[in-house]
Amino acid sequence: MRARVAAWLVHGYTSLGLVCAAGMTVLAARGDDRSIRWALFLMMVATAIDASDGWLARRARVKEVLPEFDGSALDNLIDFQTYTSIPLFLLWTTGAMGQGRGWILLLPLLASAYGFSQVNAKTHDGFFLGFPSYWNITAYYIYLLRMPPWLALSIVVCLAALTFVPTRYLYASRGGPFALTINLGAVVYFVMLALGLLWDDPVGWRVVLASLGYPALYLSLSALVTLRTPCGR
Repeated sequence: MRARVAAWLVHGYTSLGLVCAAGMTVLAARGDDRSIRWALFLMMVATAIDASDGWLARRARVKEVLPEFDGSALDNLIDFQTYTSIPLFLLWTTGAMGQGRGWILLLPLLASAYGFSQVNAKTHDGFFLGFPSYWNITAYYIYLLRMPPWLALSIVVCLAALTFVPTRYLYASRGGPFALTINLGAVVYFVMLALGLLWDDPVGWRVVLASLGYPALYLSLSALVTLRTPCGR
């Protein structure tokens, strides 16, 4: 009984991501700067939950203790909302693509649906294959850096296309190469993202710019892994 309670508590913890998704949607729909910043903060909370619930699930042996409940299905359901559909909705409500170009956001939406539906979206040796739908992070930078529509559109289209390119991306919460570097760096990164949300002035803007070093490191190490171990879908 204790094991089953512990397993259900882990699933309950995962479900908090769904609560974050509801809050993100309401805040994004309001559209004012304060609400958008709170929505981005909830995206960070949802990402932290997603990064940690897998470890808890393995510790609680949820698959063994609750074989009748598919935690992976719950996780994917929440992830598609918090990583893809709501961040893209946020970009739409803020007009980030420019007047009359909001339909462009259908491209990453459909690309992400393709990526989530791939059987080998996560490789057997612990990598993402193809751009792993980090639209929450994309939305964060496009909004806070006040990117011009042409640049925001170019980034969105490029990343959507990379979903179909079978390159490897680090899945640090599952271990593997550079996991310690990425996981430790993530702690500092999240602090910087939070500070960037707090300050809407030149200081905050510089913190947001400085935080780009972490995604650059992540992409560089992922590219290195891809070059060392080429693979296809």
